[in-house]
Amino acid sequence: MDYSQMPHNQILCIDMKSFYASCSAVMEGLDPLQCYLAVVGDTDRSGSVVLAASPKMKKEYGIKTGSRLFEIPDDPRIKIVNPKMSTYLRISSEITRLFHRYVPKEAIHIYSVDESFIQVDGAKRLWGSAEEIAKQIQSDIQHNFGLPSTVGIGPNMLLAKLCLDLEAKKTSSGIAEWTYDDVQRKLWKVSPLREMWGIGRQMEKNLNGMGIFTVGGIARYDLKLLENKFGIMGNQLYHHAHGIDLSEIRAPIVQGQISIGKSQILLRDYKEESEIKMVILEMCEEVARRTRNHRKAGRTISFGLGYSKDEYGGGFHRSRTIEHPTNVTMDLYHVCLELFYENYQGQTVRSVSISITKLVDDFNLQLDLFDPDGWKKRELGYVVDKIRSRFGSAALLRAVSYTDAGTSLLRAKLVGGHKE
Repeated sequence: MDYSQMPHNQILCIDMKSFYASCSAVMEGLDPLQCYLAVVGDTDRSGSVVLAASPKMKKEYGIKTGSRLFEIPDDPRIKIVNPKMSTYLRISSEITRLFHRYVPKEAIHIYSVDESFIQVDGAKRLWGSAEEIAKQIQSDIQHNFGLPSTVGIGPNMLLAKLCLDLEAKKTSSGIAEWTYDDVQRKLWKVSPLREMWGIGRQMEKNLNGMGIFTVGGIARYDLKLLENKFGIMGNQLYHHAHGIDLSEIRAPIVQGQISIGKSQILLRDYKEESEIKMVILEMCEEVARRTRNHRKAGRTISFGLGYSKDEYGGGFHRSRTIEHPTNVTMDLYHVCLELFYENYQGQTVRSVSISITKLVDDFNLQLDLFDPDGWKKRELGYVVDKIRSRFGSAALLRAVSYTDAGTSLLRAKLVGGHKE
């Protein structure tokens, strides 16, 4: 692979270590790296999900994001707290302000509430090498917020991210750097494949079925065969395995089809079919709203249910493509119901996910002779959105949201899906 024509930037991928747990530890007057602390969605519910755990909780007790409150040992050293999402978001914004001391806003890409990319190519004369800048930023974050951080450095966003996940987080300094020369030596040996950023369990399973068990196996595989199997994703897998990423700092790392969706872990087990359908309707409303906010409409609706851990099978995820793009709640709901009736067999449900893809701009409406009121439904959606934008997301809710099964009324009071 000829890397001479590839980007040779200096990009930092900065991750706040166990961000929610570290913030809460500082607020409790504790050392984030030495304390035993877990942030739980609701400390009053034994089945509540752990949102974050301090490093010592992860290492010594195996408690991590996704664990349940009842799994946390009864140890007086352990501190269990509710999330303070508003505070976390404010701290995240202030950390971004700190980055502005080193580079202009155009050189910053906020990847998530606790992870950012910074391109420092032009800052060398002011602040030194990329590693020196990383050390200074790390020190500033610790001094100003009392929070630990790790930094991966690479010539592009992908390698900076991989360096962060696969090496920097495991070093004592919390800083590491990869170049293209490190791809074969460090990246190709990665196994299992899900440890590679961008590869989930289903993709790993598909690749294993092709006899591919390491990132190097992807890099050495025939590109045309990968494209025939996975389409554009096959092309991306091949080039990512070679450490190649042409994304610009302010563009998403993964190029291609955008998906708009929502997933929700329910507050309790849902066993009644009527209650499950109420949650599905609420979530279709939210996905349709998000799609309209982007002024988009889509043709492929994906729907999934996750079962309670005591159920056999885990759940299912299915998709269906319709003829005309839509962003109307009831259109999404009817498709989801079709998939629901075709695949659901009475199991206890604990999570629901809905998304829409194959998006197009929603500026021109194609009239349907069999749905003459289609334009009215779409315009009504935008009117409802304006009301909710002005008066709050709970200003207009469907009747199902006021039943015991509904979740929208409660979630409207939350920040980021959790308590403030």
